[in-house]
Amino acid sequence: MDRLIYTAMTGASHTMQQQASVAQNLANVNTPGFRSAIDTFRSVPLVGEGLPTRTFVVDSTAGTDFTPGVLQATGRTLDLAVDGKGWIAVEDANGNEAYTRNGSLQVLPNGILQSRTGMNVVGDSGPITIPPDTQVTIAKDGTISTVPSGTMAAQEVIVGRIKLTNPPEDQMVRGEDGLFRTMDGKPADADAKVTVVSGNLEGSNTNMVESLVNMISLSRQFDMQMKMLTTADDNAKQASGVLSVTG
Repeated sequence: MDRLIYTAMTGASHTMQQQASVAQNLANVNTPGFRSAIDTFRSVPLVGEGLPTRTFVVDSTAGTDFTPGVLQATGRTLDLAVDGKGWIAVEDANGNEAYTRNGSLQVLPNGILQSRTGMNVVGDSGPITIPPDTQVTIAKDGTISTVPSGTMAAQEVIVGRIKLTNPPEDQMVRGEDGLFRTMDGKPADADAKVTVVSGNLEGSNTNMVESLVNMISLSRQFDMQMKMLTTADDNAKQASGVLSVTG
């Protein structure tokens, strides 16, 4: 009887974890550049003396769906969408390099170029500073040029270039802050082949309908596993009753 309890209990627990993952995907359906998480179930035998027949159900995070999202035109110069594969390098809260596909940028009053989530954008030589009272343009290779307001375009000045990189997707891991990093934690090299499109943002690759259907399916799985626990409890009570009578 306890074999059924092991399976149902762990299955219900990890179904709830998958529900949380699906809920996170749905919550970020409108987040630019968001990459959906993928979860799967797998069984793991319980190792120990007298326990070779016990099996746990665990939630195996298969990884991340790196399918590109749809480009959405915004007309805003500081909105960038990575064209194809690649990442925009930013500094995380600890000052370490991390990567994002969310190219919605802003310029602070002190001129520092940041993401809308407050992360400094990494350039060739560190954070990028935008001079005040200038018009900004961003080329497809990430080069940022400025022209003082009210002057001719011939006075264009290059102030930096956004670091664009493209490490192997199987070497990328998502952090709790939603940013991606390399598995070894080392900064990835810049990749000249990665390009961006100014005036656009990449939409989330979360499929809302698919996620909602998955959430309903997981809810039914949870109900089924809870019924299995109830059934196991009822069977145990009946078995105890029979044993007490025969004893």
